[in-house]
Amino acid sequence: MSDTRVPILMYHSVATAPNDPTRALSVTPEAFAEHMAMIGDLGFTPVDTAELAARWRSGGPLPERPVLITFDDGYEGVHRHALPVLARHGFAATLFVSTGWIKGAYDTGGGLDTMLDWPQVRELAGRGVEIGGHSHTHPQLDQLDDATLRSELIRCKEIVADELGTAPASFAYPYGYSSRRVRRAVRDAGFAQALAVGNGLARRRQGPYALQRVTVRRGTGIKEFEQLLEGRAIARAFARDRALTKGYAVLRRARQVRRKAIRSRV
Repeated sequence: MSDTRVPILMYHSVATAPNDPTRALSVTPEAFAEHMAMIGDLGFTPVDTAELAARWRSGGPLPERPVLITFDDGYEGVHRHALPVLARHGFAATLFVSTGWIKGAYDTGGGLDTMLDWPQVRELAGRGVEIGGHSHTHPQLDQLDDATLRSELIRCKEIVADELGTAPASFAYPYGYSSRRVRRAVRDAGFAQALAVGNGLARRRQGPYALQRVTVRRGTGIKEFEQLLEGRAIARAFARDRALTKGYAVLRRARQVRRKAIRSRV
């Protein structure tokens, strides 16, 4: 059980005609339906984020061939296109919402495409989709000072709790960026587990605040999708992404050091 590797699929927009900012990380409704059919055909058992983390935390058994289906940000197509497919298969899923992007009283206008509204989020929750936090305004959390970081986390958690009547237990880092300080802040804000990206399979030993996901995007063909599910050729599929991530991480650390140095002179 402790060595079980679990594919956590990271979706964003499900749309026929996404706009330019979301196109690369979108999938068509037809592709999403094909993905879900394959999950069923291959005998995978979808669970939500809270269930996976709880079972790993307690040492309880996992279901046969577990998989997580997750969506980031809160695009309207999750309700329009994904929910009917999930319901048809009886699949669990988790939606991570950036509360300042959801249409309604807290909307900051930052959403990249047509976003969900709160009645739609409530319907998703009522039909078994776990609703998790994804910050309030979707910033790069590791670039924020401590006070702003805490505000992003607490505001997100409180809004979800107010709208749904239940505080979110799970969190996903915007852009996948985190650090030891960010992970500690997420834990201190009351989230029980959090998902990164990493483009690798999740394992218990990663810890509850750094579980890895694999990115599903518009260019993910059905054969590659099957390989992601089975945990095959993942390193090759995301080799370019990892190289870019490594280079950007060096740049981000340099920026952080520079900001700390400036603050210390003030």
